[in-house]
Amino acid sequence: MRDKNLGRRNKSEKRQNVLFNEFVFFVLCFSFVWVFAFGGCRSEEVSQMQVISTEETEAELLAQLDKRFENPEVHFRLGQLYQTQERWAKAKYHYNVALSFDPAHRPTQAAMVKMLTRSGEAARAGDVAANYMNQVSSSVKESLCLGRAFDQQGLDKYALACFQQALRSAPNSPEANREVGYYYLTRNDKSRAEEYLSRSFQLNPNQPDVAGELGRLGVVVEVRRGSEIDTTSSNRSPGS
Repeated sequence: MRDKNLGRRNKSEKRQNVLFNEFVFFVLCFSFVWVFAFGGCRSEEVSQMQVISTEETEAELLAQLDKRFENPEVHFRLGQLYQTQERWAKAKYHYNVALSFDPAHRPTQAAMVKMLTRSGEAARAGDVAANYMNQVSSSVKESLCLGRAFDQQGLDKYALACFQQALRSAPNSPEANREVGYYYLTRNDKSRAEEYLSRSFQLNPNQPDVAGELGRLGVVVEVRRGSEIDTTSSNRSPGS
C-alpha cells in the first residue's frame, strides 16, 4: 500500500515538473518573439525620431538664413550638421560662406580642418591648419582661441600646436601656460599639467579654477609675503 502511494506521488511530481518546464519554455519563447517583434520597431522609431529632429534643425537653420543670410554662426552650425551626415560638399560650402562673412571665425576654421580630415583630405587639412595658425601667430589671444576651437573639434595636435605657438610668443603669459596645462590635464598627463598650471598660477594667483586643479593634483599652494606665490607638490620630498 505504501509503495502504491509512493508511486502515485512520484508520478504527480513528475507531471508537475513537466508542466513547469513547459511553462518556462512557453515564457522564453514568448519573450524572444516579443523582443524581435517589438524591439526592432522601437529601434526604428528612435531612428525615425532622430531623422525628424535633424530635418527640423536643418529647416530651422535655413529659415534663419532666409532672414539674414550673412550670419556666419548659422552657416557654421549648418556646416556642422552636414558634416555629421558626411555631406562634405554642403558642409564645405557653408564653412566657406561663414568665413567670407567673418574670416576670423575660429570655430569655422577648426571645423573646416576637421571636415577635410574626415573626408580623406588629410594633406589639405594640414596645409589649411598651418595657414590659419600663421594668421594668428602674432596674437597670443587669437592663437589660444584657435587652439580651443581645434580642441573642441578633437584635433589634438593642432590644438597643442596653437597653445605652444602662444607660449613661444609669450612664455610669461598666465593664459598660455594655463591652456597648455589644461590640455595635458584632459589627456591625463598629470606631470606636465602640474608644471604648466603651477607656472600659470605663479604668474597670476587670481585663478581659483587653476588653484582647484592644482589642489586635486596634490599641489600645495602657499601665499608668502604679499603677492609672492609658492607651489609645492605634496608628492615631492622636503629636500627637493
